Amino acid sequence: MHPTLVLLWTISLATLACILLRPKGIAEAYWAAGGALILVATGQIPALRALYAVREGLDVYLFLAGMMILSEIAIEEGVFAWAAGLAASHARGSSNRLFLLVYLVGVAVTALLSNDATAVVLTPAVLAVARRARVHPEPYLLACALVANAASFIFPISNPANLILFGRHLPPLWDWIRIFSLPSAAALLVTYLCLQWHAKDDLRRPIEGQVVPSPLTAEGKLALAGLLLAAGALIGSSAAGLPLGTPTCIAAAIVLLAVSTRNRRIVPRVARGVSWSVLPLVAGLFVVVESIEGAGLLPATMAGLRTLEGWPPWLAKIAAGFGVAALSNVMNNLPVGLMGAAALRQAHETGLMDHAVLIGVDLGPNLSVTGSLATILWLIVLRRAGVEMSGWKFFKLGVVAMPLALVASLLLLWS
Repeated sequence: MHPTLVLLWTISLATLACILLRPKGIAEAYWAAGGALILVATGQIPALRALYAVREGLDVYLFLAGMMILSEIAIEEGVFAWAAGLAASHARGSSNRLFLLVYLVGVAVTALLSNDATAVVLTPAVLAVARRARVHPEPYLLACALVANAASFIFPISNPANLILFGRHLPPLWDWIRIFSLPSAAALLVTYLCLQWHAKDDLRRPIEGQVVPSPLTAEGKLALAGLLLAAGALIGSSAAGLPLGTPTCIAAAIVLLAVSTRNRRIVPRVARGVSWSVLPLVAGLFVVVESIEGAGLLPATMAGLRTLEGWPPWLAKIAAGFGVAALSNVMNNLPVGLMGAAALRQAHETGLMDHAVLIGVDLGPNLSVTGSLATILWLIVLRRAGVEMSGWKFFKLGVVAMPLALVASLLLLWS
């Protein structure tokens, strides 16, 4: 291999490894942006090409910013805590019923506010409810992590990876529902059954504590109404085939403005609470993946796709789905989604293959905590709350739940 290619691959892979491992606790965004700058500084990728790669992610940045603002409004006004408390109050002393209700809340939050919202903002609310109910929190916390990925292809807005993979070629909403409704239902059902089986001993025990949900304040009700209207507007934009980034930001600004008429402190709190570092993290990944594509990975990926064209359709979609799922757990699903998108566009693949790749990118990270940004953020949230969740514990559940859910989803993918 040419020394220039060796240097490029070394920088790119080291950047991805540092993003996943976070040496010395340095945030992921610094490693991603730093790696991108080093690639430009060493001439591994021309500056104009790097800027083009960053610009390509504009719709994704707008979508992420809007969703983070909406989620932070919900946190500040207690919407997620209220939803988790409401689920606990309807459990009627049954841990099993509480588990189901928490799972359903996770499905709703993921579908309407993205998987990152479930991982980052629903998880602390569920942990607080589990502690007040005096039940072992682990099953409920694992449910938050796994449902965040299992529900992430219900709608296009349910996972930023959906926008990354399809880009400007995102299917209209009705086509999306037609294609992914059955695979999504299969993923959710199989994941729930695996979670329930894994936690069967804990779920047999009754709830010992009593949880009385705190009523929503007037500001909380306004925030909830705004969130629902924003979700409806985004689903409508998807149905019209419009890019989702700008509508998401506009919806977030309108909701924030509406809530600020009753709570003037909400704007600075939201501005401080949003994890803005996610945006340079994703921008850096766009540059790193662009450089890797130029180093020969794109032709290799396209060759793999051409090989699958000769296989029976049912086998090709399973191979593609499991292939990107495995790669997502090695490299994280965001860069894998970026590389998959480039390969599919170059190969002019549409239909079954790119839909199978999307399911693998979205669902594959349920194998390990490093598989997606959502699960990494979920782990950080737990550590801040003083809860230890080892990667091995997650893997023991994921090695059962992910393959079963993935094969069930892929078998029900018809187009």
